[in-house]
Amino acid sequence: MEHADVLVVGAGASGGVVTGALADAGFDVLCLEQGHWPDRTDFPALRPTYELEARGGWGGNPTLRGRPEDYPVNETGSDIATLMYNGVGGSMVLYAADWPRLLPSDFRTNALDGVGDDWPLTYRDLQPFYERTDRAFGVSGLAGDTSIPEGGEYPLPPLPIGDGALRMARAHDRLKWHWWPAPNAVLSRPYQGRNACAHYGSCMQGCPEGAKASTDVTHWPNAIKAGARLITGARVARILTDAKGLAVGAEYVDTEGKWHVARADVVILAANSVGTARILLNSASPRFPHGLANSSGLVGKRLMVHPFANVTGYFDEPVDAGGHVGAKIVSYEFYETDPDRDFVRGAKWSLAPTGGPLNAALPARAGNSVWGKDHHAHVRAHLGHSLSWCIFGEDLPDEGNRVEIDDSLTDSSGIPAPKVTYRVGENSRRLLDFNIERAQRSFAEAGAHRTAVESLMRFSGWHLLGTARMGDDPATSVVDGWGRAHDVPNLYLADGSVFVTSGAVNPTSTIVSLALRNTEHLIENRREQRTPR
Repeated sequence: MEHADVLVVGAGASGGVVTGALADAGFDVLCLEQGHWPDRTDFPALRPTYELEARGGWGGNPTLRGRPEDYPVNETGSDIATLMYNGVGGSMVLYAADWPRLLPSDFRTNALDGVGDDWPLTYRDLQPFYERTDRAFGVSGLAGDTSIPEGGEYPLPPLPIGDGALRMARAHDRLKWHWWPAPNAVLSRPYQGRNACAHYGSCMQGCPEGAKASTDVTHWPNAIKAGARLITGARVARILTDAKGLAVGAEYVDTEGKWHVARADVVILAANSVGTARILLNSASPRFPHGLANSSGLVGKRLMVHPFANVTGYFDEPVDAGGHVGAKIVSYEFYETDPDRDFVRGAKWSLAPTGGPLNAALPARAGNSVWGKDHHAHVRAHLGHSLSWCIFGEDLPDEGNRVEIDDSLTDSSGIPAPKVTYRVGENSRRLLDFNIERAQRSFAEAGAHRTAVESLMRFSGWHLLGTARMGDDPATSVVDGWGRAHDVPNLYLADGSVFVTSGAVNPTSTIVSLALRNTEHLIENRREQRTPR
């Protein structure tokens, strides 16, 4: 039977940061990860079929992907499909590496706009950790963006934005709308033993170069050198507790179907908002009949996923949109609440490339010209002639949007699987409609001859947030402002499940910064930590 000072469940973004910080501080740390180490030689960017593979075994939806390390999700009652990746590095292996921060207003939506709840911390509390994780992950960016408070420089200069993004930036200058070169967790030059971006343009199917930051390359090698133990192929079924209600470890099953127990003095969940809620709910016991740490009844509630729209502009002239898949430039022009609009909060825009020839021929982009005698002419006219504004709308917390345990669906190990219920609210629909119209205006100003819109895209649920919100009141939150469960004082949550509100930005930068902050607080206060022994 394994034993550790601290048991971490999940080796993704927050799990890598947490384990590394604890190992550096001298703790005996054990991490259980149900996936495996990614094999960079197998990433589809190295093959001409990468666009096709992105729609199959290298897609983001675990139910469709169906790998042995995946678990199914019942999403028949959800408007948006949840996307994730199980393995060392977690969903960072397949993310675009867009690396914005929450804005100061995101921590105070109730005080400012009367919606959601205020976080038990502020932007200024998290700012030093944003800057430290920028350095740890190797973020390329340009300081001075007026949308966030002044702070330190990024460790690397920004990635090239290309002439297409420059065209859009000049259009925004004429419109007097905000834009800024986007920060990306992709290396613009060699850094800490990693290579610079080789411009494969397939970030969301894995980076063979290792230029895109994910904890399998940025944190895990050093954590293991510092003494951390990592067991892959270890699917956690539930957290175990003692007679006093303290966490004592976890029960897990290996790839051969053998069951094990790992014991620890402290347990930290870092399994994403769906996975963490699933484990807590599956950990019900006579002492915790409604799920572990769930006296508030909020475990699994308030799931937020960022309703998403894509507006593509088509140009007569070629527009350079190659290189990394993440944002070239961003716009926060319509991010904050405006009382003259019929919705609250706003959206972040990311200007992105539109992919290769298969993307150019997709029905959503090609209209009625997908096949037939004009097909080749259509692809020639569209491939390399388009750009997309990716619009991320703020998702207001709603207890009706939730993760539950399905009555009949299980994973391949027989562990009950999650059921996701999610409906897009009217505020989100109005918010997206407003931003879509402005994005079309942006393209028109830049000289696009037409635009195409994909709104409320189903396969867009990368940003899984909420389900175990933090707060000061145990009656209305699952964990406190440091990620510790109100009901179980040696159980911590370190992923996006603790988000109080969603903001409208890609959340990974905030997830890892919050994880680092809370882990260092745990380390500093270790002598006061209650443990089972």
